[in-house]
Amino acid sequence: MTGTLGMFVKYPEAGRVKTRLAAQVGNELASRLYRAFLMDLVPRFRDIAVRRVLAYTPNDDRTRDSFERLSQGHYELWSQPEGTLGQRMEAFFETFGSGPTVLIGSDSPTLATIEVEEALRRLTEVDCVLGPTTDGGLYLIGLRGKSIARILRPIEWSTSHVLEQTLAEIRRCNFSWEVRPLWYDIDTLDDVNFLRGHLAVLQQMQPELWRELSQTGTVLDVLAAKPQL
Repeated sequence: MTGTLGMFVKYPEAGRVKTRLAAQVGNELASRLYRAFLMDLVPRFRDIAVRRVLAYTPNDDRTRDSFERLSQGHYELWSQPEGTLGQRMEAFFETFGSGPTVLIGSDSPTLATIEVEEALRRLTEVDCVLGPTTDGGLYLIGLRGKSIARILRPIEWSTSHVLEQTLAEIRRCNFSWEVRPLWYDIDTLDDVNFLRGHLAVLQQMQPELWRELSQTGTVLDVLAAKPQL
């Protein structure tokens, strides 16, 4: 398989990550949960046989050192530039998107490797691959070449209109596209409770996926420590 996988990540500092969730459960628990997402997601995708990049923020030594330790040499590190989310995503694709390139966030802790691999494969046939979330956003965006990244400019990121607007821009530019299965990310307490239930179901009905998701057990440990959530 050829291509590039990028993951947008943040340093898990209390008060600066998962702010919507933090308003409900407190800064410390929200940051612990996000750190658990990172501890599970980064190792999960490290064996996909493509170029792998952790696109981190903020741009400081503490953050870079933290992700160097977590990546254990399996990822290149790239500091996100200043700008809006759309501008930073466009910069990523312009830097790394010479061929099939998939970019994911770090808010969907149950995302499986098979979805990323299939998105990369589909980019040999279509220009754009989108992974929609239940709140109207995207958990994954894949582009076949860096020139396609211009579709990201007019999108109102971090709103419920992201999927709708992205599809409209793809159509306007006459690019081919495919939408992957619906998934979810974690932004609120309701999302955390859904995650808890989903993990319990996966353990019973999809044991192979469960083993993949629980390889470090980090998210499970945080949830188990807070049964009142």
